[in-house]
This record gives sequence, structure tokens and C-alpha cells, in this order.
Amino acid sequence: MKKLLALLMIAGMFTVVACGPSAQEKAAIEKARLDSIATAEVAAAQAYADSLAATAVADTLVVVE
Repeated sequence: MKKLLALLMIAGMFTVVACGPSAQEKAAIEKARLDSIATAEVAAAQAYADSLAATAVADTLVVVE
């Protein structure tokens, strides 16, 4: 009985280890993370440029009363 229990425990440990992400999956996750960061940086730069452009336009407007 002890041998059977030990065998089942070892098989269970191998099953848990085998269920982890593979090297390809880890690489894909890292690539997705880096792509997300790059997209956010581009969006932030575009928002900054838009803000500067809006400020420049607002500075050139003349208020007529």
C-alpha cells in the first residue's frame, strides 16, 4: 500500500510540473508584455504631442468680445 501511495504521489508531482508553461509560451508571454509596453509608450508620446499642438492652437486664438 505504501508503494502504491508513493507511486501516486510521484506521478502527481510529475503531472503538476508538466502542467507549467513551456519555453515557447513563456517567450510569447514576454513578447506580449514588451509589445504592450511599446504600445503604451507610443500612445503616451502621441498624447503628449496632441497636448502640445492643442496648447499651441489655444495660444494663437484671439478672443473677440
